[in-house]
Amino acid sequence: MSEMNENPLMSEKEPKIKVERKEGEPTGAFKGASWAALVVGVASYLIGLFNASMELNEKGYYFAVLVFGLYAAVSLQKAVRDKEEDVPVSGIYYGLSWFAVIVAIALMAIGLYNAGSIILSEKGFYGMSFVLSLFAAITIQKNIRDTQVARDRDK
Repeated sequence: MSEMNENPLMSEKEPKIKVERKEGEPTGAFKGASWAALVVGVASYLIGLFNASMELNEKGYYFAVLVFGLYAAVSLQKAVRDKEEDVPVSGIYYGLSWFAVIVAIALMAIGLYNAGSIILSEKGFYGMSFVLSLFAAITIQKNIRDTQVARDRDK
């Protein structure tokens, strides 16, 4: 009778396995969430672009803006981080990184504003997928850098 009342969830818990993580290194969950956000953002954007009923040259424009934006965002994150950590960064590279991100966002906004063949909900979809992708790319680059710094510190 006592066996039936015993709750398996209330039994003695096994000790958690300690995951080895260096000081300052992002958790595996945060790294995974960052990669998932990038995959979801880019895949959503590209699937929407593939299924869109726009001319091929328009699709090429939006694809090029996405690639340019991803590169510009990672480049800016690196330049800002280097400057913050007193790693030499030329003023022109720092300025060009900011300029590239602003231009990528402006190209996306202007393209969507002027796109007559895209309904408003699709414009929002592309905008949100674009922003999610840029943010995720920045986060992944930061995670990689934080992991490198944490591992180099322990050597």
